[in-house]
Amino acid sequence: MADVSIVSCPSYEPEACRRALVEALEPVGGLDFVKPGMRVGVKANLVSFMKPEAGATTHPVLLAELTKLLRERGAASVVIGDSPGGLFTAAYVKNIYRATGMHRAEEAGAELNMDFSQREAENPGGMVAKHFTYTGWLDGCDALIDFCKLKSHGMMAMTCAAKNLFGAIPGTLKPEYHYKYPNAVDFARMIVDLDEYFQPVLSIADGVVGMDGNGPTMGDPKPMGLLAASRSPHALDLVCAHLIGLKREDVPTLQAAYERGLIPADWRQLDIAGDPQAACVADFNNIGAKSEIVFFGEMLLGEGDHPFKRVLGKVMQRALSSRPKASAAECVGCGQCAQICPAKAITMKDKLPGIDRSKCIRCFCCQEFCPKGAMKVTRPPIARLLNK
Repeated sequence: MADVSIVSCPSYEPEACRRALVEALEPVGGLDFVKPGMRVGVKANLVSFMKPEAGATTHPVLLAELTKLLRERGAASVVIGDSPGGLFTAAYVKNIYRATGMHRAEEAGAELNMDFSQREAENPGGMVAKHFTYTGWLDGCDALIDFCKLKSHGMMAMTCAAKNLFGAIPGTLKPEYHYKYPNAVDFARMIVDLDEYFQPVLSIADGVVGMDGNGPTMGDPKPMGLLAASRSPHALDLVCAHLIGLKREDVPTLQAAYERGLIPADWRQLDIAGDPQAACVADFNNIGAKSEIVFFGEMLLGEGDHPFKRVLGKVMQRALSSRPKASAAECVGCGQCAQICPAKAITMKDKLPGIDRSKCIRCFCCQEFCPKGAMKVTRPPIARLLNK
């Protein structure tokens, strides 16, 4: 059985999606885990009120065709869910379902999750998230499929299978988790804790049309024409990172998975069905974390714990890190960035957001949820020079 499979999927036509799903799943064990009468949960990426053509959410036709395949294998029910940023309530999430075209999946026989309860998890095996609150609908599933979207991301460089499980945290609590894990390293370790706790049996990446640039919500739709699948969200992410021009060291969640031995050092050490080189996107516009920026502080510390190294590491990491900045030409002064900021680092003045850099934790919530895409990920000139 292959570690990861990659297949061509040139469009969201139902026939093309069904064919691609069958071809992608077969090398990684297919749907053999499905037993008659099983309730299968599908964790989609339904990040916000985005139409399918925006390239920000898992496409409804893919979810519809996967639902049909699962039902044909004997699954008694297929439930699709997510907890986007914002309220985790019936009224709010129903509007998300409507905007993202989830009626297509319903017509194919899927249920859309309507259980908005919350549960508490004790996770002694976690590295940083020893206790967390999660969405209760996941407990009703006999098996969980992680069906993500391949996109750029301001804080994590890339959002794919591993990051998709952050949707297990209720939307209103997400800012709290950003504040609790304010740096990219610990935030990534928290994400991997969630992945290891929920243990999806299968991970699939929708890369038919991904998103680059100002992702994960206000970037540009990026035609890639591919579908990828794996039994491991981290192996899938390692290959997908390569496809968009990122190394393992560039993506904090991949570094966190590597430090636990969940992936090898390089994608070439995986057994891959399909041709990853042919699937690479040469002009993918990446933003966000870069290895020499996010991990600069840790690299400087080296062995031992010299006080000067600690100070220098913090100074250099702050000087080289990407940060959010509002485009005055695009900002409409709605104030949503100030409302969502977990660190309360943003105040509105003359209908423009001002960011207190001493408070900013660089979680990029403001950039992710700006309804006009006016909040951008910017990198200091010295950081851009070093990456060259």
